[in-house]
Amino acid sequence: MGVLRFAFVLFAVALALPIDAAYPATPLPARDADYPGTIELHVDASDIGRRLFRVRENIPVRPGPLTLYYPQWLPGAHAPRGAIDQLAGLTITAGTRRIVWTRDPADVYAFRLQVPRGVQQLELEFQVASPQNPDQGRVVMTPEILGVQWEQVLLYPAGHPASRIDVTASLTVPAGWQAATSLDSERRDGDRILYRTTSLETLVDSPAFAGRYWRQEDLDPGGNVPVRLHVFADSADEVVIAPDQLAIHRKLVREAFLVFGSKPFERYEFLLATSNHFGGIGLEHRRSSENAVRSGYFKAWDRTVTRRSLLAHELSHAWNGKFVRPADLWTPHYNMPMQNSLLWVYEGQTQFWGQVLSARSGLWSEEITRGSLAALAANLQERRQGRAWRPLQDTTLQPVITPRRPLSWVSWQRTEDYYDEGLLLWLAADARIRELTGDTRSLDDFTRSFFGGRRITPEPSLYMFGDVVAALESIAPFDWSGWLRAQLDSTATGAPLEGFERAGWRLAFSETPTEFLQKIDEVNETTGLSYSLGVVLDKDARFTDVVWESPAFKAGLTISTTLVAVNGRAYTGPLLKEAISEAKTSRRPIELLVRVGDRFQTLSIPYFEGLRYPVLERIEGTTDRLSALLRARSTG
Repeated sequence: MGVLRFAFVLFAVALALPIDAAYPATPLPARDADYPGTIELHVDASDIGRRLFRVRENIPVRPGPLTLYYPQWLPGAHAPRGAIDQLAGLTITAGTRRIVWTRDPADVYAFRLQVPRGVQQLELEFQVASPQNPDQGRVVMTPEILGVQWEQVLLYPAGHPASRIDVTASLTVPAGWQAATSLDSERRDGDRILYRTTSLETLVDSPAFAGRYWRQEDLDPGGNVPVRLHVFADSADEVVIAPDQLAIHRKLVREAFLVFGSKPFERYEFLLATSNHFGGIGLEHRRSSENAVRSGYFKAWDRTVTRRSLLAHELSHAWNGKFVRPADLWTPHYNMPMQNSLLWVYEGQTQFWGQVLSARSGLWSEEITRGSLAALAANLQERRQGRAWRPLQDTTLQPVITPRRPLSWVSWQRTEDYYDEGLLLWLAADARIRELTGDTRSLDDFTRSFFGGRRITPEPSLYMFGDVVAALESIAPFDWSGWLRAQLDSTATGAPLEGFERAGWRLAFSETPTEFLQKIDEVNETTGLSYSLGVVLDKDARFTDVVWESPAFKAGLTISTTLVAVNGRAYTGPLLKEAISEAKTSRRPIELLVRVGDRFQTLSIPYFEGLRYPVLERIEGTTDRLSALLRARSTG
């Protein structure tokens, strides 16, 4: 029996059961049929003072048992992170009748109820209490900016694919604010924007930003597909874009089109917030992306250079992840579990193109890019001892294991390393392809074929591991299956540095930090000493990272400890660096006075190797394939 037909049978059986038996703990299957009628969704986001979304929803129904879902498994999150804890005040009525609902105790995202005879529509009212501060979650409402992710402000009927449920949505914003989204608007009445009817799938994939200060720019003038940049900020001066900055972002779009070789969208909207109050985000969608960074993206252009790869990363996802998607990451609706086995492609290769396109477009200089790659490689080499027990493939399960929160010993536990280790995997694949083909082909050719050489359809184009292997073999014959499985399934100490060596470079260490590392410490207000003592300190002298088996670790240091003094003098970042350098010649242990809670302790660290910062250096007599990779493909 086919999978879809089996799902139809399960659904039919569920409808025939009594109400208590008709709602299994597992998610209901989706019939391949249109939902009867159109849902009306009205979201009032004007209460920015209380940070409340007020929602009214009208759902056409038929008599009998009904399950309403709050979205749980969210595209791009790769995990069950639906903000069900923010939903409050849910009331369901049919005219003047109050309809009783019950939350499924085995699935708290499912609300079940009985639709009375004669009722054709349910009216829902509820609020979404968005976070008041970062301790409660990502802040999406400030006095100047708000972000609307539609999956957080709706319930939808179970039993139908999201692509077969029609929704007419409207959004009310604070007085005078401008809004941007990839949805098509029908009209604006005052501060209420009415959008054209679309599928639930498209709605969820089309978030909106709104704000007091806004600027829009065309990033592909004269192109056959509109690409726009919408900037929202805390103040008017933060949305000012210099001509050279605009030119770089336009070049980013040109370079991306050259890499991927197609345009799988009828429009693309960059939603960018530059703010110290609106929560940071980088989230991909088919026709847009949500991007939020700290203030200064344009205003403090040189200072914020390390954050500029975000837009390149999210734009790459329009192809890699949204249009072309791993088969096990596609589900018909948002309450069916996803699987993450190919995140090393979905995120790993996107991480690769995010950095390469940043270099090719001019968002990053080649020096900054090499500094970033050196830091990434050194991070895996010396700050991921967990590679000795946990393979790369297993890290693709990390989004399901835990939300993105700080870990006690991230160097040993590992986290979502499929991003950066995935980047190194694809860097090695690029260098190997160049080597195998006498430098006539590269990962550009794979990407243009695998992501761009497909028929453009509204539905995602799905693939599996074997498809990746076949596409690589068509570019450069080789045992790609065996090579990939070795990269994904093996454990080892150190980092996979094959890509650098085949590209003519090696990881080395210097006593002077690269410009990239200097900017990281400057922007984050940190003192990074990961590759010497094995620590990172924040502006308040707290240890935010202690590397497993590092000198600091062996001395007994842990995170959340505060550094009070170095060799008997009050701590400062420069003083600690000076002490590390002096110990190299004096051979005297470094003494640290630390505080943990209300207790003080003096630790002696016998570290004598001096300051160490990762750099990339050329291997003499080899072909420089890295510079060839980072070179722009477009002119101007």
